[in-house]
Amino acid sequence: MKAVCWMGKQKMEVHQVEDPKIINPQDAVIKITRTAICGSDLHLYDGYIPTMMAGDIVGHEFMGVVEEVGSEVKKLRRGDRVVVPFTIACGNCLFCQKTLWSLCDNTNPNAYIAEKMYGYGGSALFGYSHIYGGYAGGQAQYARVPFADVGPIKIESDIADEKVLFLSDIYPTGYMGAENANIQPGDTVAVWGCGPVGLFAIASAYMLGAAKVIAIDRFPERLKLAREYCGATTIDYSQDDVLVVEALRDLTGGVGPDACIDAVGMEAHSNTLLGKYDSVKQAMMLETDRPFVLRQAIQAIRKGGTVSIPGVYGGVLDKVNFGAAFGKGIHMNMGQTHMQRYLRPLLDRVEKGEIDPSFLISHRIGIEQAPEFYKIWQKKEQQVTKIVIDPWQDTIAKPDLRVA
Repeated sequence: MKAVCWMGKQKMEVHQVEDPKIINPQDAVIKITRTAICGSDLHLYDGYIPTMMAGDIVGHEFMGVVEEVGSEVKKLRRGDRVVVPFTIACGNCLFCQKTLWSLCDNTNPNAYIAEKMYGYGGSALFGYSHIYGGYAGGQAQYARVPFADVGPIKIESDIADEKVLFLSDIYPTGYMGAENANIQPGDTVAVWGCGPVGLFAIASAYMLGAAKVIAIDRFPERLKLAREYCGATTIDYSQDDVLVVEALRDLTGGVGPDACIDAVGMEAHSNTLLGKYDSVKQAMMLETDRPFVLRQAIQAIRKGGTVSIPGVYGGVLDKVNFGAAFGKGIHMNMGQTHMQRYLRPLLDRVEKGEIDPSFLISHRIGIEQAPEFYKIWQKKEQQVTKIVIDPWQDTIAKPDLRVA
């Protein structure tokens, strides 16, 4: 089969690799019909996630049709159409029983690596380094799915792939980011980052009762989606991001937002001296993350408010004003998405027409074009907002680009 493989920093290649096989009786093999490049994949592309090995198959947003099932799989059969969540959970451990699916104790064979870094290990993830299990990802024509009765959700209607594909990660991640923000009816919510997770966090904040959402970004195409599709008030920080906290105060009568959502994470951009400091320290491996957005969120949040962090962080942060967090008595919620908690209720919302998650797709490509589009995604060229891959598309065909 064809698969997108990580071959080194900023080097993705499409290779012919062996088709996956049933290894464990609880496995399924999926023929992938749609997959996508996630913003989190850029952390791999940029070399910020350790323990990647040349030849690793990447990708953790995918769906398809069941090709084969192991002897112990009870809920799926050949021909079922499924979306596969990016986290891999066993369903039986203490954390799965508490519906803390992304903290599963049993799916990551390399948990000892994470334990050395973080104290404890979490669940395995598809296509996301050997810290998270070393499982082959879904930017491919087929994938092996462990614990197949626990993860995938069956799609039993004829709804289009593109409307349900993002149940694999970014829609539940944005929703959990909003849920973690403890939004009350009438609240004002600030969301940093209008990438896919940020856009779904905005839409989800309104679903949960927010009266006003303020979205912060610097790319016109993202800010346009935040305004026109999601209904947010927008702040373009490209001219002077020092003024973001001041602008949020002005928009909230001097009080500050009730909730702040950091949908950016470890590669935050800033034009300030502190932003340049972060970039230099990260490049020199003296700092793992660029936490500029987190600093702003802690500074901007009202007293007693909640900071929610769905954006991915990888390690140790520098110059975060934790004294401000303590002094203001704020709440902080974060973590990998507990995917299985959200799949069914969010699928119901899509099927009822409450949201069409395909609104943010800008590019539709074949698998051979994926390495080129990693570069485009990283540089934010061609007004890119989301890239979807058909792994079976004629590779000679040109990408299907959204007309701006």
